[in-house]
Amino acid sequence: MARGPAGYRARMLVERMRPFTSTIFAEMSALAVRTGAINLGQGFPDTDGPPSLLADAAANIQSGVNQYPPGPGIPELRAAVAEHQRRFYGLDVDPDAVLVTTGATEAIAAAVLALCGPGDEVVTFQPYYDSYAATIALSGATLRPVPLRPQYGSDGQAAPDFAFDPDELRAAFSPRTRVVLVNTPHNPTGTVLDREQLTLIGELAAEYDAVVVTDEVYEHMVFDSGRHVPMATLPGMAERTLTISSAGKTFSVTGWKVGWVHGPGELVSAVRAAKQFLTYVSGAPFQPAIAAALGLPDTFYSGLAEELQGKRDLLSDGLRAAGFTVFRSAGTYFVVTDVTPLGFGDGAELCWSLPERIGVAAVPVSVFCSDPDLGRTLVRFAFCKRAEVLTEAVSRLGALRG
Repeated sequence: MARGPAGYRARMLVERMRPFTSTIFAEMSALAVRTGAINLGQGFPDTDGPPSLLADAAANIQSGVNQYPPGPGIPELRAAVAEHQRRFYGLDVDPDAVLVTTGATEAIAAAVLALCGPGDEVVTFQPYYDSYAATIALSGATLRPVPLRPQYGSDGQAAPDFAFDPDELRAAFSPRTRVVLVNTPHNPTGTVLDREQLTLIGELAAEYDAVVVTDEVYEHMVFDSGRHVPMATLPGMAERTLTISSAGKTFSVTGWKVGWVHGPGELVSAVRAAKQFLTYVSGAPFQPAIAAALGLPDTFYSGLAEELQGKRDLLSDGLRAAGFTVFRSAGTYFVVTDVTPLGFGDGAELCWSLPERIGVAAVPVSVFCSDPDLGRTLVRFAFCKRAEVLTEAVSRLGALRG
């Protein structure tokens, strides 16, 4: 047995949480700062949100909106979320069935903690956003990952999408399946699940009486005339779906950490029971500002997708010119590449060397996988940066071909 302070510290963290002592985003962002590299690893914009949103938040602070908001969130924001869902998706959402959270991350954590425990299983797709595995471990449940595999053509070039095998999805379900955690548009791959894929997921969830928890934070960032389909819009799915989104990505205020979840009243009540003992409440001056911003005209939302699509194209073209195999990003902030054509067999190895080597930071996809071999040669880049920053990054990436 280990003795002394070091041994004591080693026993401080429960075993199931030991793999999650740090995140790749924190590590790569710190490396980017140390080396002065352009940070295309962590997915946050380098511009602020709509001026009206920022002005409203500042005015709220100055006028004294700085104390605890109501536990479920302010009524104005809950009503605005319900109206947003009606406006964009035709969903009939009761504002009383909307819960405001400290970002989508807390909503996901509260949902899993409320619904799952030891002996339960959670089905999700890998690669997955890193908080998913950590949250499932916190609950004591078991992660059942289903691969989203990159698709290659006969010429070895990247096909448009990542895709799952329906048979592998079916095999992941069991009588112990409690939750299906679905992220679309998908981080890190940029895949947007279509109606047929979502229908299969929903049918399996119904067959095994599982709750579907959907992470839809990139809902307004879908490209090439694509369309985001919320799971709750499919026949029979509203009654077993918890829908999660947030203001951070849509309004470029990731540091505000204001999200929400809605669904059937009894499921939302369960999430609230866990959430109230995590952060209790947050974001008092931000909640009314976001309520107003959700009512911005359609041109704001379409302009957001159009601008990001241009940035996607700028970075994707530069990555191809540098020698990467590039997968088409159908949505989100991210584009995934294969580093094999550059002579690398390990994306993580390349990512750790890139900041020193050429002054650009990215993240390896393998860290988002239970099976690291699934994403061994894949690297994710974020394009939610100013065009001039992306142009400089592309210039630096060109050195890899040499």
